[in-house]
Parts: sequence; C-alpha cells; structure tokens
Amino acid sequence: MSLARDIEILRRVPLLSQFTEDQLRLLAFSAETMQVSKGGTVFNEGERADGGIVLTIGKVQLETGMGRDSRPRGTYGPGTLFGENALMAEGKRPARAVALENCELIRIRRALFSRMLQEFPETARKLYVDKANEFTTAAAALARVGHKLDEVDALNERHKQEVAAKRS
Repeated sequence: MSLARDIEILRRVPLLSQFTEDQLRLLAFSAETMQVSKGGTVFNEGERADGGIVLTIGKVQLETGMGRDSRPRGTYGPGTLFGENALMAEGKRPARAVALENCELIRIRRALFSRMLQEFPETARKLYVDKANEFTTAAAALARVGHKLDEVDALNERHKQEVAAKRS
C-alpha cells in the first residue's frame, strides 16, 4: 500500500474533508490496513462495529439478510467509508460487506479517531458543525416525509368515510 495513495483516498471521504494533509498522513499511518480476497467478507451484518473502514482498492457489495433472503443494497468503490457512525459511537454493522474484487481497505478504529479529534480540537469543531448541519437537513427532510404521510392518512380516512357513506 502506498501512503500517498491512501492519503489521497482519505481526502475524498466527506467526513474527513476538514482534516489537513498532515492529519490525514497521521491517520493513514496509524490506521490498520486490510486485504480481502474476491468473495471474502469484509464484515458481517450484526457484527460489533468498532470503527470505520475505507475502501482503497476494489469493489464491495453491501447485502442484508442471510442465504436465499440475502438482498444486495449497493456496490461501492474506492473512497467509500463504511461505518461512519461507528467512528463516533458504539453500534452494529447494518449489512454484510462482500469483496467483489480483491480489495485493500483502511480500518480506522474508534479509539484512533477519538484520539485524532482530541489532538486536533479545531478539526473536531469543524466536524461537529458539519455533522450538526447534516442532522438539521435530515430532520427537515423527515419532517417533510411526516407531513406527506399525514396527508396520505387523511386521504385514506376520507376514502373510508366515503365508502361507509355509500354502504349506508
């Protein structure tokens, strides 16, 4: 693995966009590298997530369900961060990740990410602002969905009343 290539890929990860070149170098140097052969499992659904994993080479497919109930949920290439939330909070993997090609990945454990944010509080503050903005945007989108669902419920109720009135 090339440190320069890893830094370039980490730079493309939106969560890490506030990190400086030196911070990305430190992160790339301190993180673990993983290699997964074609057909191999990167992580399993329901597995404890102890951090994030950045794909540097290859393609990975996310799947949910097991056996014949398995459903593909997307195919991802270099620069994809799996487990963004796991960098900051305890959780479980919501899907299984399978290597579609021979893959190289960077594993960033939560403890390392936390240490980086402690060492670089200005970067942590910028990241916090970015995440707060994302949360606000998501909350607004969910509110719009909630209003649409209320409209559907009202239409459904009106339809039931019309059907009941026709029967009487």
